[in-house]
Amino acid sequence: MVLHVAKLTSVADYLVVCSGESERQVRAIADHIDAVLSARRHPPRSVEGVATSQWILMDFGDVVVHVFRADIRQHYGLEKLWGDAKPVRLPAEQSPIAVPLPIAKPRRGQARKQG
Repeated sequence: MVLHVAKLTSVADYLVVCSGESERQVRAIADHIDAVLSARRHPPRSVEGVATSQWILMDFGDVVVHVFRADIRQHYGLEKLWGDAKPVRLPAEQSPIAVPLPIAKPRRGQARKQG
């Protein structure tokens, strides 16, 4: 979810709020965001919460990204806290982090692992 908060705070123009089901997923989401934006010469100014990976906050200046473990996201309810912020819908093709992840194809004669 992307929230336009420019009229509500001087901290950022947009908040991105997303979640994963586990600490591993939260870390993977944050790592992917960092990798994609750093490759485009937009590295985060700071990152907090990586040690526990329950709530990772990434500051990109005008955009602040919150990556939560799903239950932690529900507990803190940032969407409710920023209830006056206007939600912004980004089509996947316009999202700066919507890039395909490489999926390894099994070699001939090998079955793909089911996870």
